[in-house]
Amino acid sequence: MKLHTKEFIQKLLSEEGGTCLSLYMPTHRTHPENLQDPIRFKSLIKKLEESLMRECERDEAEKLLKPFKKIGKDSDFWNHTLNGIAIFSTPKFTETVNLPVPVEELVVVADSLHTKPLLKYLQSVDRYQILGLTRHDIKLFEGNRHSLSEINIPSEVPKTIEEALGEELTDGHTTVAAYGGTTGESSAMRHGHGGRKDQLEIDEERFFRVIADGVSENLSKPTGLPLILAALPEHHNLFHKVNKNGLLLPNSIALDPKSAPTDKLKNEAWKIMEPEYLKRLASLSDDFMTAKSKGEGTEDPKEAVVAAVEGRIDTLLVESDRIIPGKISDFLEGKTQKRELADPKVDDLLDDLGEMVTKMGGQVVVIPSEKMPVKSGLAAIYRY
Repeated sequence: MKLHTKEFIQKLLSEEGGTCLSLYMPTHRTHPENLQDPIRFKSLIKKLEESLMRECERDEAEKLLKPFKKIGKDSDFWNHTLNGIAIFSTPKFTETVNLPVPVEELVVVADSLHTKPLLKYLQSVDRYQILGLTRHDIKLFEGNRHSLSEINIPSEVPKTIEEALGEELTDGHTTVAAYGGTTGESSAMRHGHGGRKDQLEIDEERFFRVIADGVSENLSKPTGLPLILAALPEHHNLFHKVNKNGLLLPNSIALDPKSAPTDKLKNEAWKIMEPEYLKRLASLSDDFMTAKSKGEGTEDPKEAVVAAVEGRIDTLLVESDRIIPGKISDFLEGKTQKRELADPKVDDLLDDLGEMVTKMGGQVVVIPSEKMPVKSGLAAIYRY
């Protein structure tokens, strides 16, 4: 799974004008269920074509659909999907996103990309990351309350103690590790004098420090997600001692990440994350209600549009799975027009509003409907 950051979202949001195509579809991880995915994908391409033909000549429509048809024929792509896909295409680029959570089928042809379902995942408050740590290497995961997937380790972060310490690694460290079994985590047999044992322990501390700093800089800061350590109990104190990452949660998972099943990791992680998740939801709701009572927040879409254009929205809460088809016809006065979503020039008002807030440097958070503090589908907190 590719790591998607705030910079990736900004790339999608920067695309305006022209014809922008967005497609979302649930997929399957395993055979034989995934055999139906390319078939469903072709039917969604047909819907894109029908929408395009309302505005475009056939030659232009075929050109815009070419990246989708290429993906439809890529068997390797369909053999490596997760629980959902999102595909964004403009005349300038095509981006494909593998998602570890299911998404509803949706195609949108508009003058901007439809990012709300992606934001629902990327900006939902139940997301977290796991650092799986042993004495000699690491694994990284990203998940939420429903799923967990291994993610690619950024190239700037060393994957092993050899990569981290290089020539500074004490001679014989890997020999010592060999006595530790297949995971390298059982009690190692250390021969020789105490000085060698002390040096190996120093290596481990240096390795943990390099990993802590690398993960903080290249994983936590770009995503802003809480981080959970998964390691054998004897490594917890040392890693927390060298860590300077404020997003690392104080509680850790006590197991070997190399041998633990993914479902076990997910369940243990959610035990740690759930209190943080509920606390964050309550805090966001309280912040909005306080701001609204002071005239520093709104649930009215028209007021929110004007505030977003002026760059006054600090935080926008958006109701999950809520779509308000329409178009902002006057940004300065906040006027909107209700339209059908099938119209090529019409997107979702909540999506458009969220995009504006994000472009202006505000925070957009997708909230479960039962946790929204209001019924309008949005709650905006002003900067001033």
